[in-house]
Amino acid sequence: MIQGKFLWPRFLPTAWVVSLATVGPVGRVRRAPGTAGAFAGLLYFTVFFAGLNLSGWAVVLWTLPMLYLAVAICGEAEFRLGQRDPGFVVLDEFVVMPLCFIGWQVLPSDWPRWAIFIAGFGLFRLFDIAKPLGISRLQDLPGGWGVVADDVAAALASCAVLHAAGLAWAFWV
Repeated sequence: MIQGKFLWPRFLPTAWVVSLATVGPVGRVRRAPGTAGAFAGLLYFTVFFAGLNLSGWAVVLWTLPMLYLAVAICGEAEFRLGQRDPGFVVLDEFVVMPLCFIGWQVLPSDWPRWAIFIAGFGLFRLFDIAKPLGISRLQDLPGGWGVVADDVAAALASCAVLHAAGLAWAFWV
């Protein structure tokens, strides 16, 4: 790694880097590519994590190497495209979506799964777009770190709000 950039993506063809960074055609939608990337990430979560009922630890352990991949690929895509965090680069939204749902199984059992997933998705988009609580400062990190770090923070904030709502629900209902 030199100056916050990974060396291995430099050997990939530009078409591969951009295709990975945009999650294929997902980032190329005309309106709200970040929302499309997050929705694809929600589908990824529901199939591979919720569908298998994996624990929160499994979600974190699987997401860590995916975050490494996203930081490297998104940083390389920024470099090759000559743009800072382009909107059509959505690999960051895609890989962090499972973090919104760490420990979702302990949320109130009378909440439908679909409602939990839609709430987590909505909260993530809210935090990702508004970038409150200092999340916006994370974008100033160099290269792919800045592309991905704000999304990690938005996902963890979404997870915290879901769990706080679950605790409030259990206390008052």
